[in-house]
Amino acid sequence: PAATPATTPVPAAGQARATIARLAQAARLAEGEPLAARFVYSLRLIALHERVGRDPVPELAVRLGSVAIAAKTLALAEAVRACWPENIRLNCFCSPVMTHDEATLAALVGASLGRDKAEFDAQIEGFVRPSRVPRLWDAALGLVTAELRAL
Repeated sequence: PAATPATTPVPAAGQARATIARLAQAARLAEGEPLAARFVYSLRLIALHERVGRDPVPELAVRLGSVAIAAKTLALAEAVRACWPENIRLNCFCSPVMTHDEATLAALVGASLGRDKAEFDAQIEGFVRPSRVPRLWDAALGLVTAELRAL
């Protein structure tokens, strides 16, 4: 006898439930890679400065300890802005939790830190057009390289 759709579990449905459950949990900045958290905080700082019409570079350079890191942070922020399918959702600067966009970006920076292109691609698959992924990868590697040089 043929199985009916109601009685046979569908792997895709199980994966969808797992993804929804994962998305329902708020990711916390303190639980992730510190370098990724620095980038998320930097994005929030850039957004604050843009709202008031100020250049974020001086404060970024002070907070990040380097003009080179500030420049690479801005380069990755610009790449994200150009490649993301919609406006990026950011939490307020003081929030310890990340939006889904911030959590995705933190995962991308974390994968870049490990030079794990397969993980990078997996984190962004189906969200950003494949033709745009190399720009994000290159910008993320640029930031990670600048951060590691400063250590």
